[in-house]
Amino acid sequence: MTTHFHPALGEAARSFLSREHHLLIDGRMVESDSGRRTDILDPATGNVIATAAEASATDVDRAVEAARRAFAGPWRKTTPAERTRIMLRFAALIETHADELAQLECINSGKPLAACRNGDVAGIVEMLRYMAGWTTKMGGETPNVSLPGEWHAYTLREPVGVVGQIIPWNFPLNMAMWKIAPALAAGCTIVMKPSEQTPLTALRLGELALEAGVPPGVLNIVTGFGNPVGAAIAAHPNVDKVAFTGSGETGRRILQAASGNLKRVSLELGGKSPVIVFPDANLEAAAAGVCSSIFFHAGQICAAGSRLYVHERAFDQVLDAVTRRANGMKLGHGMDAGTEMGPVISRRQLDRVMGYIASGQEQGATLAAGGDTTGERGFFVKPTVLTGVEPGMKVHDEEIFGPVLCAMKFSDDDDLERISAAANSTTYGLAASIWTKDLNVAHKMARRLEAGIVNVNALSSPDAALPYGGYKQSGWGRERGFDAIEMYTEIKAVAINLNT
Repeated sequence: MTTHFHPALGEAARSFLSREHHLLIDGRMVESDSGRRTDILDPATGNVIATAAEASATDVDRAVEAARRAFAGPWRKTTPAERTRIMLRFAALIETHADELAQLECINSGKPLAACRNGDVAGIVEMLRYMAGWTTKMGGETPNVSLPGEWHAYTLREPVGVVGQIIPWNFPLNMAMWKIAPALAAGCTIVMKPSEQTPLTALRLGELALEAGVPPGVLNIVTGFGNPVGAAIAAHPNVDKVAFTGSGETGRRILQAASGNLKRVSLELGGKSPVIVFPDANLEAAAAGVCSSIFFHAGQICAAGSRLYVHERAFDQVLDAVTRRANGMKLGHGMDAGTEMGPVISRRQLDRVMGYIASGQEQGATLAAGGDTTGERGFFVKPTVLTGVEPGMKVHDEEIFGPVLCAMKFSDDDDLERISAAANSTTYGLAASIWTKDLNVAHKMARRLEAGIVNVNALSSPDAALPYGGYKQSGWGRERGFDAIEMYTEIKAVAINLNT
Protein backbone atom coordinates (compact mmCIF):
# COMPACT_ATOMS: atom_id res chain seq x y z
CA MET A 1 0.00 0.00 0.00
CA THR A 2 1.27 3.45 -0.94
CA THR A 3 0.46 6.16 1.59
CA HIS A 4 0.64 9.91 1.11
CA PHE A 5 1.38 12.04 4.17
CA HIS A 6 1.31 15.80 4.53
CA PRO A 7 4.91 17.10 4.74
CA ALA A 8 4.24 18.82 8.09
CA LEU A 9 3.20 15.57 9.75
CA GLY A 10 5.47 14.64 12.67
CA GLU A 11 7.45 11.46 13.01
CA ALA A 12 5.25 9.97 15.76
CA ALA A 13 2.09 10.39 13.68
CA ARG A 14 3.84 9.03 10.57
CA SER A 15 5.03 6.01 12.51
CA PHE A 16 1.55 5.27 13.81
CA LEU A 17 -0.07 5.68 10.39
CA SER A 18 2.49 3.35 8.80
CA ARG A 19 1.44 0.43 10.99
CA GLU A 20 -1.06 -2.25 10.04
CA HIS A 21 -3.94 -1.40 12.36
CA HIS A 22 -5.82 -4.25 14.04
CA LEU A 23 -8.58 -4.65 16.61
CA LEU A 24 -7.95 -4.07 20.31
CA ILE A 25 -9.48 -7.01 22.18
CA ASP A 26 -8.58 -8.14 25.69
CA GLY A 27 -5.49 -5.95 25.81
CA ARG A 28 -3.97 -7.15 22.53
CA MET A 29 -4.01 -5.98 18.94
CA VAL A 30 -5.51 -8.86 16.93
CA GLU A 31 -6.45 -9.39 13.31
CA SER A 32 -10.11 -9.42 12.40
CA ASP A 33 -11.91 -12.68 11.77
CA SER A 34 -12.53 -11.72 8.14
CA GLY A 35 -9.02 -10.51 7.41
CA ARG A 36 -10.49 -7.66 5.35
CA ARG A 37 -9.23 -4.12 5.58
CA THR A 38 -10.58 -0.61 4.88
CA ASP A 39 -8.68 2.29 3.38
CA ILE A 40 -8.54 5.39 5.57
CA LEU A 41 -8.43 8.68 3.67
CA ASP A 42 -7.18 12.18 4.24
CA PRO A 43 -10.32 14.15 3.24
CA ALA A 44 -8.27 17.20 2.30
CA THR A 45 -6.52 15.25 -0.46
CA GLY A 46 -8.51 12.06 -0.99
CA ASN A 47 -5.27 10.10 -0.48
CA VAL A 48 -5.02 6.87 1.49
CA ILE A 49 -3.15 7.42 4.76
CA ALA A 50 -3.68 4.03 6.47
CA THR A 51 -5.78 0.89 6.50
CA ALA A 52 -7.83 -0.56 9.35
CA ALA A 53 -9.27 -3.97 10.08
CA GLU A 54 -12.90 -4.74 9.23
CA ALA A 55 -14.36 -6.52 12.22
CA SER A 56 -17.17 -9.06 12.03
CA ALA A 57 -19.93 -10.15 14.41
CA THR A 58 -17.54 -12.88 15.58
CA ASP A 59 -15.02 -10.22 16.58
CA VAL A 60 -17.75 -8.40 18.50
CA ASP A 61 -18.46 -11.65 20.36
CA ARG A 62 -14.78 -11.90 21.32
CA ALA A 63 -14.70 -8.29 22.49
CA VAL A 64 -17.88 -8.63 24.54
CA GLU A 65 -16.57 -11.81 26.18
CA ALA A 66 -13.36 -10.01 27.10
CA ALA A 67 -15.31 -7.07 28.50
CA ARG A 68 -17.54 -9.42 30.52
CA ARG A 69 -14.53 -11.19 32.03
CA ALA A 70 -12.88 -7.90 32.93
CA PHE A 71 -16.11 -6.58 34.46
CA ALA A 72 -16.52 -9.65 36.63
CA GLY A 73 -12.82 -9.80 37.50
CA PRO A 74 -10.06 -7.21 37.79
CA TRP A 75 -12.07 -4.06 37.04
CA ARG A 76 -14.81 -4.83 39.57
CA LYS A 77 -12.13 -5.37 42.20
CA THR A 78 -10.44 -2.05 41.45
CA THR A 79 -11.21 0.51 44.13
CA PRO A 80 -12.62 3.94 43.21
CA ALA A 81 -9.33 5.58 44.21
CA GLU A 82 -7.39 3.19 41.96
CA ARG A 83 -9.70 4.02 39.05
CA THR A 84 -9.04 7.70 39.68
CA ARG A 85 -5.28 7.18 39.59
CA ILE A 86 -5.50 5.15 36.35
CA MET A 87 -7.67 7.80 34.70
CA LEU A 88 -5.31 10.58 35.75
CA ARG A 89 -2.35 8.65 34.33
CA PHE A 90 -4.36 8.21 31.13
CA ALA A 91 -4.92 11.98 30.97
CA ALA A 92 -1.22 12.67 31.56
CA LEU A 93 -0.23 10.29 28.76
CA ILE A 94 -2.63 12.04 26.39
CA GLU A 95 -0.95 15.34 27.23
CA THR A 96 2.46 13.78 26.55
CA HIS A 97 1.25 12.60 23.13
CA ALA A 98 -0.87 15.68 22.43
CA ASP A 99 0.91 16.70 19.22
CA GLU A 100 0.72 13.20 17.79
CA LEU A 101 -2.99 12.84 18.61
CA ALA A 102 -3.81 16.29 17.25
CA GLN A 103 -2.02 15.53 13.97
CA LEU A 104 -3.76 12.17 13.62
CA GLU A 105 -7.13 13.81 14.26
CA CYS A 106 -6.35 16.59 11.81
CA ILE A 107 -5.24 14.39 8.93
CA ASN A 108 -8.06 11.88 9.38
CA SER A 109 -11.02 14.22 10.09
CA GLY A 110 -9.91 17.30 8.12
CA LYS A 111 -10.26 19.74 11.01
CA PRO A 112 -7.59 22.47 11.34
CA LEU A 113 -4.64 21.41 13.50
CA ALA A 114 -5.01 24.25 16.02
CA ALA A 115 -8.60 23.20 16.73
CA CYS A 116 -7.51 19.59 17.17
CA ARG A 117 -4.71 20.56 19.55
CA ASN A 118 -6.37 23.32 21.57
CA GLY A 119 -9.93 22.04 21.40
CA ASP A 120 -10.13 18.28 21.01
CA VAL A 121 -6.99 17.06 22.75
CA ALA A 122 -7.20 19.62 25.55
CA GLY A 123 -10.90 18.85 25.89
CA ILE A 124 -10.51 15.11 26.32
CA VAL A 125 -7.83 15.63 28.95
CA GLU A 126 -10.24 17.82 30.90
CA MET A 127 -13.03 15.29 30.43
CA LEU A 128 -10.90 12.47 31.83
CA ARG A 129 -9.82 14.53 34.82
CA TYR A 130 -13.34 15.74 35.51
CA MET A 131 -14.81 12.22 35.39
CA ALA A 132 -11.89 10.82 37.43
CA GLY A 133 -13.08 13.07 40.24
CA TRP A 134 -16.44 11.30 40.38
CA THR A 135 -15.13 7.79 41.08
CA THR A 136 -14.85 8.37 44.84
CA LYS A 137 -18.04 10.44 45.07
CA MET A 138 -20.66 8.14 43.61
CA GLY A 139 -22.49 7.25 46.77
CA GLY A 140 -26.02 6.19 47.56
CA GLU A 141 -28.51 7.64 50.04
CA THR A 142 -30.14 6.60 53.31
CA PRO A 143 -33.84 7.40 52.81
CA ASN A 144 -36.14 7.78 55.81
CA VAL A 145 -38.73 5.11 55.02
CA SER A 146 -42.21 4.99 56.58
CA LEU A 147 -42.57 1.24 56.87
CA PRO A 148 -43.97 -0.07 60.21
CA GLY A 149 -41.36 -0.84 62.82
CA GLU A 150 -37.65 -0.17 62.46
CA TRP A 151 -35.80 -0.41 59.19
CA HIS A 152 -32.39 0.50 57.85
CA ALA A 153 -32.67 1.47 54.17
CA TYR A 154 -30.04 2.67 51.76
CA THR A 155 -29.28 2.83 48.05
CA LEU A 156 -26.21 1.73 46.11
CA ARG A 157 -25.01 3.17 42.80
CA GLU A 158 -23.44 0.38 40.77
CA PRO A 159 -21.96 0.13 37.25
CA VAL A 160 -24.43 -0.93 34.58
CA GLY A 161 -21.98 -3.53 33.22
CA VAL A 162 -20.66 -4.05 29.69
CA VAL A 163 -21.39 -1.06 27.47
CA GLY A 164 -21.28 -0.77 23.71
CA GLN A 165 -20.24 2.63 22.41
CA ILE A 166 -20.67 3.68 18.78
CA ILE A 167 -19.12 6.99 17.77
CA PRO A 168 -19.23 9.14 14.60
CA TRP A 169 -16.60 10.56 12.26
CA ASN A 170 -16.97 14.29 12.95
CA PHE A 171 -15.29 14.43 16.40
CA PRO A 172 -13.49 11.10 16.82
CA LEU A 173 -11.44 12.09 19.89
CA ASN A 174 -14.14 14.03 21.69
CA MET A 175 -16.93 11.56 21.05
CA ALA A 176 -14.72 8.67 22.17
CA MET A 177 -13.74 10.31 25.45
CA TRP A 178 -17.21 11.66 26.22
CA LYS A 179 -18.20 8.00 26.40
CA ILE A 180 -15.03 6.32 27.69
CA ALA A 181 -14.43 8.63 30.66
CA PRO A 182 -17.80 8.32 32.45
CA ALA A 183 -17.92 4.59 31.73
CA LEU A 184 -14.49 4.06 33.31
CA ALA A 185 -15.38 6.26 36.27
CA ALA A 186 -18.57 4.29 36.87
CA GLY A 187 -16.70 0.97 36.73
CA CYS A 188 -18.09 -0.30 33.42
CA THR A 189 -16.20 -2.12 30.70
CA ILE A 190 -16.39 -1.07 27.07
CA VAL A 191 -16.69 -2.35 23.52
CA MET A 192 -16.25 0.68 21.26
CA LYS A 193 -16.81 1.01 17.54
CA PRO A 194 -15.33 4.15 15.98
CA SER A 195 -16.46 5.25 12.54
CA GLU A 196 -14.96 3.22 9.72
CA GLN A 197 -13.83 6.56 8.25
CA THR A 198 -11.99 7.88 11.34
CA PRO A 199 -10.79 5.01 13.56
CA LEU A 200 -7.20 6.11 14.08
CA THR A 201 -7.32 8.22 17.24
CA ALA A 202 -9.64 5.75 18.98
CA LEU A 203 -7.07 3.00 18.41
CA ARG A 204 -4.30 5.25 19.72
CA LEU A 205 -6.37 6.09 22.80
CA GLY A 206 -6.79 2.37 23.40
CA GLU A 207 -3.02 1.88 23.44
CA LEU A 208 -2.52 4.79 25.84
CA ALA A 209 -5.24 3.42 28.13
CA LEU A 210 -3.35 0.14 28.44
CA GLU A 211 -0.13 2.03 29.12
CA ALA A 212 -1.93 3.98 31.86
CA GLY A 213 -2.91 0.74 33.62
CA VAL A 214 -6.44 0.11 32.35
CA PRO A 215 -6.66 -3.70 32.66
CA PRO A 216 -6.98 -5.84 29.52
CA GLY A 217 -10.58 -6.26 28.42
CA VAL A 218 -11.82 -3.06 30.03
CA LEU A 219 -11.53 -1.03 26.81
CA ASN A 220 -11.94 -2.98 23.57
CA ILE A 221 -12.02 -1.29 20.17
CA VAL A 222 -13.49 -2.99 17.12
CA THR A 223 -13.18 -1.12 13.84
CA GLY A 224 -15.38 -1.60 10.83
CA PHE A 225 -18.78 -0.77 9.38
CA GLY A 226 -22.13 -0.21 11.08
CA ASN A 227 -23.33 -3.44 9.54
CA PRO A 228 -22.11 -5.83 10.84
CA VAL A 229 -20.16 -4.29 13.75
CA GLY A 230 -22.50 -1.65 15.13
CA ALA A 231 -25.51 -3.87 14.55
CA ALA A 232 -23.87 -6.75 16.44
CA ILE A 233 -23.04 -4.49 19.40
CA ALA A 234 -26.57 -3.09 19.58
CA ALA A 235 -28.18 -6.53 19.43
CA HIS A 236 -25.70 -8.42 21.62
CA PRO A 237 -27.40 -10.15 24.58
CA ASN A 238 -24.37 -9.65 26.84
CA VAL A 239 -24.15 -5.89 26.28
CA ASP A 240 -26.00 -4.09 29.06
CA LYS A 241 -26.11 -0.60 27.54
CA VAL A 242 -25.38 1.01 24.21
CA ALA A 243 -24.39 4.67 23.77
CA PHE A 244 -24.61 6.06 20.25
CA THR A 245 -23.83 9.37 18.57
CA GLY A 246 -24.89 9.77 14.96
CA SER A 247 -27.89 10.07 12.69
CA GLY A 248 -31.51 9.66 13.70
CA GLU A 249 -31.99 6.91 11.13
CA THR A 250 -29.22 4.80 12.65
CA GLY A 251 -30.43 5.67 16.15
CA ARG A 252 -33.82 4.13 15.36
CA ARG A 253 -32.17 0.95 14.08
CA ILE A 254 -30.15 0.73 17.29
CA LEU A 255 -33.33 1.04 19.36
CA GLN A 256 -34.88 -1.84 17.44
CA ALA A 257 -31.80 -4.01 17.83
CA ALA A 258 -31.49 -3.20 21.54
CA SER A 259 -35.03 -4.39 22.25
CA GLY A 260 -33.90 -8.03 22.32
CA ASN A 261 -32.58 -7.86 25.88
CA LEU A 262 -34.07 -4.40 26.65
CA LYS A 263 -30.59 -2.98 27.11
CA ARG A 264 -30.34 0.64 28.18
CA VAL A 265 -29.83 3.08 25.31
CA SER A 266 -28.55 6.65 25.16
CA LEU A 267 -28.64 8.55 21.89
CA GLU A 268 -27.04 11.83 20.82
CA LEU A 269 -28.52 12.47 17.40
CA GLY A 270 -28.93 15.40 15.04
CA GLY A 271 -29.77 19.06 15.30
CA LYS A 272 -31.07 22.03 13.34
CA SER A 273 -30.08 24.66 15.84
CA PRO A 274 -31.40 28.24 15.78
CA VAL A 275 -29.29 31.35 16.34
CA ILE A 276 -31.43 34.36 17.32
CA VAL A 277 -29.95 37.86 17.09
CA PHE A 278 -31.85 40.77 18.66
CA PRO A 279 -31.14 44.32 17.50
CA ASP A 280 -29.51 45.39 20.78
CA ALA A 281 -26.83 42.69 20.54
CA ASN A 282 -23.17 43.31 19.81
CA LEU A 283 -23.70 42.63 16.12
CA GLU A 284 -20.05 42.10 15.17
CA ALA A 285 -19.66 39.58 17.98
CA ALA A 286 -22.90 37.93 16.95
CA ALA A 287 -21.77 37.66 13.31
CA ALA A 288 -18.46 36.14 14.41
CA GLY A 289 -20.34 33.67 16.60
CA VAL A 290 -22.69 32.77 13.76
CA CYS A 291 -19.77 32.03 11.45
CA SER A 292 -17.92 29.97 14.03
CA SER A 293 -21.04 27.98 14.82
CA ILE A 294 -21.85 26.99 11.24
CA PHE A 295 -18.47 27.04 9.48
CA PHE A 296 -16.25 25.47 12.16
CA HIS A 297 -15.28 21.98 10.98
CA ALA A 298 -17.17 22.68 7.74
CA GLY A 299 -20.48 22.64 9.60
CA GLN A 300 -20.12 18.95 10.49
CA ILE A 301 -21.39 19.52 14.02
CA CYS A 302 -24.69 18.25 15.40
CA ALA A 303 -25.13 21.51 17.35
CA ALA A 304 -24.17 23.78 14.43
CA GLY A 305 -26.16 27.01 14.31
CA SER A 306 -27.64 26.36 10.88
CA ARG A 307 -30.80 28.53 11.14
CA LEU A 308 -30.17 32.25 11.69
CA TYR A 309 -32.98 34.56 12.81
CA VAL A 310 -32.08 38.28 12.89
CA HIS A 311 -34.27 41.26 13.67
CA GLU A 312 -35.01 43.17 10.47
CA ARG A 313 -33.29 46.31 11.78
CA ALA A 314 -30.04 44.40 12.20
CA PHE A 315 -30.43 41.90 9.38
CA ASP A 316 -28.46 43.71 6.66
CA GLN A 317 -25.57 44.52 8.99
CA VAL A 318 -25.32 40.96 10.32
CA LEU A 319 -25.74 39.39 6.89
CA ASP A 320 -23.05 41.65 5.45
CA ALA A 321 -20.62 40.72 8.25
CA VAL A 322 -21.40 37.01 7.91
CA THR A 323 -21.04 36.94 4.12
CA ARG A 324 -17.85 38.98 4.31
CA ARG A 325 -16.36 36.47 6.74
CA ALA A 326 -17.64 33.52 4.70
CA ASN A 327 -16.11 34.84 1.48
CA GLY A 328 -12.82 35.62 3.21
CA MET A 329 -12.29 32.29 4.98
CA LYS A 330 -9.12 30.41 4.09
CA LEU A 331 -9.93 26.84 3.07
CA GLY A 332 -7.18 24.26 3.00
CA HIS A 333 -5.51 21.26 4.56
CA GLY A 334 -5.80 21.26 8.32
CA MET A 335 -2.03 20.91 8.62
CA ASP A 336 -1.42 24.11 6.64
CA ALA A 337 -0.77 27.27 8.64
CA GLY A 338 -3.65 29.72 8.54
CA THR A 339 -6.33 27.25 7.45
CA GLU A 340 -9.68 28.31 8.90
CA MET A 341 -11.91 25.61 7.42
CA GLY A 342 -11.07 22.18 6.15
CA PRO A 343 -12.97 19.73 3.94
CA VAL A 344 -16.08 17.69 4.58
CA ILE A 345 -15.29 14.09 5.39
CA SER A 346 -15.91 12.34 2.06
CA ARG A 347 -17.07 12.57 -1.52
CA ARG A 348 -20.43 11.23 -0.42
CA GLN A 349 -20.81 14.01 2.15
CA LEU A 350 -19.74 16.63 -0.38
CA ASP A 351 -22.40 15.40 -2.81
CA ARG A 352 -25.00 15.43 -0.02
CA VAL A 353 -24.22 19.03 0.95
CA MET A 354 -24.19 20.24 -2.66
CA GLY A 355 -27.53 18.52 -3.20
CA TYR A 356 -29.05 20.53 -0.36
CA ILE A 357 -27.64 23.80 -1.71
CA ALA A 358 -29.15 23.06 -5.12
CA SER A 359 -32.45 22.09 -3.52
CA GLY A 360 -32.58 25.34 -1.56
CA GLN A 361 -32.14 27.41 -4.70
CA GLU A 362 -34.68 25.34 -6.60
CA GLN A 363 -37.22 25.95 -3.81
CA GLY A 364 -36.70 29.72 -3.90
CA ALA A 365 -33.77 30.53 -1.60
CA THR A 366 -31.15 33.06 -2.73
CA LEU A 367 -27.42 32.43 -2.60
CA ALA A 368 -25.65 35.19 -0.65
CA ALA A 369 -22.24 33.49 -0.36
CA GLY A 370 -20.52 30.29 -1.44
CA GLY A 371 -22.66 27.60 -3.01
CA ASP A 372 -19.87 25.77 -4.79
CA THR A 373 -16.99 23.36 -4.29
CA THR A 374 -13.38 24.43 -4.49
CA GLY A 375 -9.96 22.88 -4.99
CA GLU A 376 -8.70 20.23 -7.37
CA ARG A 377 -8.26 17.62 -4.63
CA GLY A 378 -10.15 16.74 -1.48
CA PHE A 379 -13.73 17.41 -0.49
CA PHE A 380 -14.08 21.17 -0.03
CA VAL A 381 -17.37 23.07 0.05
CA LYS A 382 -17.27 26.86 0.20
CA PRO A 383 -18.91 28.48 3.25
CA THR A 384 -22.47 29.05 2.04
CA VAL A 385 -25.19 31.50 3.09
CA LEU A 386 -28.79 31.26 1.85
CA THR A 387 -31.44 33.97 2.29
CA GLY A 388 -35.15 33.92 1.52
CA VAL A 389 -35.45 30.59 3.29
CA GLU A 390 -38.91 29.46 4.39
CA PRO A 391 -40.24 26.58 6.52
CA GLY A 392 -40.98 23.61 4.32
CA MET A 393 -37.78 23.96 2.31
CA LYS A 394 -35.43 21.03 2.79
CA VAL A 395 -32.58 23.37 3.72
CA HIS A 396 -34.75 24.77 6.52
CA ASP A 397 -36.21 21.54 7.82
CA GLU A 398 -33.45 18.93 7.45
CA GLU A 399 -29.99 18.59 8.94
CA ILE A 400 -27.43 19.27 6.21
CA PHE A 401 -24.24 18.61 8.20
CA GLY A 402 -22.22 21.00 6.11
CA PRO A 403 -21.18 24.69 5.97
CA VAL A 404 -24.62 25.98 4.95
CA LEU A 405 -26.39 28.79 6.83
CA CYS A 406 -30.07 29.66 6.33
CA ALA A 407 -30.67 33.35 7.20
CA MET A 408 -34.15 34.69 8.04
CA LYS A 409 -35.69 37.87 9.48
CA PHE A 410 -38.11 38.67 12.26
CA SER A 411 -39.74 42.03 13.05
CA ASP A 412 -41.17 44.15 15.86
CA ASP A 413 -44.49 42.44 15.20
CA ASP A 414 -42.96 39.15 16.32
CA ASP A 415 -43.09 38.79 20.09
CA LEU A 416 -40.99 36.24 21.97
CA GLU A 417 -43.69 33.61 21.60
CA ARG A 418 -43.67 33.88 17.80
CA ILE A 419 -39.87 34.01 17.59
CA SER A 420 -39.47 30.97 19.80
CA ALA A 421 -42.23 29.14 17.88
CA ALA A 422 -40.28 29.67 14.65
CA ALA A 423 -37.05 28.54 16.32
CA ASN A 424 -38.80 25.46 17.72
CA SER A 425 -40.35 24.51 14.36
CA THR A 426 -38.12 21.49 13.90
CA THR A 427 -38.11 17.85 14.90
CA TYR A 428 -34.77 18.48 16.61
CA GLY A 429 -33.96 20.20 19.89
CA LEU A 430 -30.25 20.00 20.56
CA ALA A 431 -28.87 23.54 20.87
CA ALA A 432 -29.78 27.22 20.49
CA SER A 433 -27.96 30.52 20.72
CA ILE A 434 -29.37 33.91 21.76
CA TRP A 435 -27.59 37.21 21.17
CA THR A 436 -28.86 40.17 23.21
CA LYS A 437 -27.78 42.58 25.95
CA ASP A 438 -31.21 42.41 27.58
CA LEU A 439 -31.08 39.82 30.37
CA ASN A 440 -34.86 39.72 30.60
CA VAL A 441 -35.10 38.74 26.96
CA ALA A 442 -32.27 36.22 27.37
CA HIS A 443 -33.90 34.46 30.32
CA LYS A 444 -37.37 34.50 28.78
CA MET A 445 -36.11 33.09 25.48
CA ALA A 446 -34.03 30.42 27.24
CA ARG A 447 -37.22 29.19 28.92
CA ARG A 448 -39.16 29.12 25.65
CA LEU A 449 -36.64 27.34 23.45
CA GLU A 450 -36.98 23.57 23.12
CA ALA A 451 -33.30 22.71 23.28
CA GLY A 452 -31.02 20.83 25.62
CA ILE A 453 -28.28 23.48 25.37
CA VAL A 454 -28.97 27.22 25.26
CA ASN A 455 -26.06 29.65 24.97
CA VAL A 456 -26.41 33.41 25.43
CA ASN A 457 -23.91 35.67 23.65
CA ALA A 458 -21.81 32.59 22.96
CA LEU A 459 -21.67 29.98 20.24
CA SER A 460 -20.95 27.03 22.53
CA SER A 461 -20.14 26.08 26.11
CA PRO A 462 -17.72 23.13 25.94
CA ASP A 463 -17.28 22.48 29.65
CA ALA A 464 -17.02 18.95 31.05
CA ALA A 465 -19.39 19.81 33.90
CA LEU A 466 -22.27 20.94 31.66
CA PRO A 467 -24.67 18.22 30.46
CA TYR A 468 -24.92 17.82 26.68
CA GLY A 469 -27.92 16.40 24.88
CA GLY A 470 -31.19 17.34 23.29
CA TYR A 471 -34.96 17.45 23.27
CA LYS A 472 -37.26 15.72 20.79
CA GLN A 473 -35.48 13.77 18.03
CA SER A 474 -32.06 15.03 19.09
CA GLY A 475 -31.78 12.05 21.38
CA TRP A 476 -32.09 10.45 24.80
CA GLY A 477 -29.89 11.09 27.81
CA ARG A 478 -27.05 13.50 28.49
CA GLU A 479 -23.30 13.35 28.12
CA ARG A 480 -20.85 15.39 30.26
CA GLY A 481 -21.49 16.32 33.88
CA PHE A 482 -22.86 13.97 36.52
CA ASP A 483 -25.73 13.18 34.15
CA ALA A 484 -23.24 11.12 32.15
CA ILE A 485 -22.28 9.12 35.25
CA GLU A 486 -25.94 8.37 35.83
CA MET A 487 -26.22 6.89 32.33
CA TYR A 488 -23.58 4.30 33.21
CA THR A 489 -24.89 3.31 36.63
CA GLU A 490 -27.82 1.45 38.20
CA ILE A 491 -29.49 2.28 41.50
CA LYS A 492 -30.11 -0.57 43.94
CA ALA A 493 -32.41 -0.10 46.95
CA VAL A 494 -31.58 -2.15 50.07
CA ALA A 495 -34.03 -2.39 52.99
CA ILE A 496 -33.17 -4.27 56.21
CA ASN A 497 -35.91 -5.20 58.64
CA LEU A 498 -34.54 -4.50 62.15
CA ASN A 499 -37.64 -5.86 63.92
CA THR A 500 -36.57 -9.51 63.78
